[in-house]
Amino acid sequence: MVQFTLDRRNVDLDALAALTMRRITLRGGLLEAQTVADAPSRQVVLIVEDEALVRTTAVDMIEEAGFEVLEATNADEAILMLEARRDITVVFTDIEMPGSMDGLRLAQAVRGRWPPIKIIATSGRYVVRDGDLPSGGLFVAKPYSSAQISSALRDLTTQA
Repeated sequence: MVQFTLDRRNVDLDALAALTMRRITLRGGLLEAQTVADAPSRQVVLIVEDEALVRTTAVDMIEEAGFEVLEATNADEAILMLEARRDITVVFTDIEMPGSMDGLRLAQAVRGRWPPIKIIATSGRYVVRDGDLPSGGLFVAKPYSSAQISSALRDLTTQA
């Protein structure tokens, strides 16, 4: 395993996207990544969650379900990662979070710029109404279980 930290102003995004990464995070303006040599190719889920404990729990659940995980603490970080990585298949986002957009606006932005990416939104307080999520998006209420997350991911990633 090789670990490195890159200042995002100096990142060659094409070279970064070409790397096989196990986990990538953006914290304090720095892009942190761990690469794993000879890792099997897995579908990639980007978790967007501002609460560290909730994010860590979600990472564990999604990794246990057999997916590669990337992490972002807000929509702005998520957009940077989506621009850098062409292999993200699912965005798993909290709805209520700080930053320039909430999870619902992020979901709409993802659908507009990266239509093939599947979307799962989650919240413990927000009630999702018809039309809040893009077509095909799923809502999972907090608190959620590993079984709920695994099932939702499998349902989305096995769709044509």
